[in-house]
Amino acid sequence: MSEITHYSQVWAHRTPRKRLFMWIGWLGLVALFVWCWQMMTRDTIWIFVADAPRQAADIGNRMMPPRWSYLPELWGPLWDTINIATLGTIGGVLMAVPVAFLAARNTTPSLHILRPVALFVIVASRSINSLIWALLLVAIIGPGLLAGIVAIALRSIGFVGKLLYEAIEETDLRQIEAIEATGASGSQVLSYGIVPQVMPAFWGISVFRWDINIRESTILGLVGAGGIGLKLQASLNTLAWSQVTVILLLILATVVLSEWVSSRMRHAII
Repeated sequence: MSEITHYSQVWAHRTPRKRLFMWIGWLGLVALFVWCWQMMTRDTIWIFVADAPRQAADIGNRMMPPRWSYLPELWGPLWDTINIATLGTIGGVLMAVPVAFLAARNTTPSLHILRPVALFVIVASRSINSLIWALLLVAIIGPGLLAGIVAIALRSIGFVGKLLYEAIEETDLRQIEAIEATGASGSQVLSYGIVPQVMPAFWGISVFRWDINIRESTILGLVGAGGIGLKLQASLNTLAWSQVTVILLLILATVVLSEWVSSRMRHAII
């Protein structure tokens, strides 16, 4: 009687070759991290780093108690900050809408010329932080609220334009084809087939961007673009830490309130 030998193959999640490449990849990442860490910290004075907890505790003690009597002086700059965010958002949205329609494949009149230009505008706007926009605009048009408004608007173009053109490209083609079948013109297809589909997304994106701009506009005053950031910069320069506490608490309360308003508005729209 012949003996039958059974060979059983042990299952493995990865082959030895794949495991070897995986470990080599992890070692490469660790080596890259160590090299980057050494490059970034080569000029670090570690004595100052070791003393940082004591310095932080000292500043924390100076920030308490908050100087609440300083609060009445902040209402005007806070109102300016809200206006910067609101007007900047409106301006950014108005400029982003045509850019989004030019960037969307199903609405652009030119895939090879106008669409790349629109995409470049979106990328350029998103690549430059609002603080950098404010620095440039303060140097060009001078310090003040206008520089902050324009900086917020230019920064908003990329955000609104990208999300909006993606929403345009995701529209239901069946509704558009139904309108085209009636003999509607291009503008009528746009007005009755595409715009109604993207309006909820449009309002949601606009409100969301306004909420983000409230946060970004609070620091534009650090570079002279107006708002409550001017008061924060002045208090930091004079080491008035109790005033800094009041400003930070007011900014926190404003951001929390804007988040609540934004959430309620998006819920009502969507």
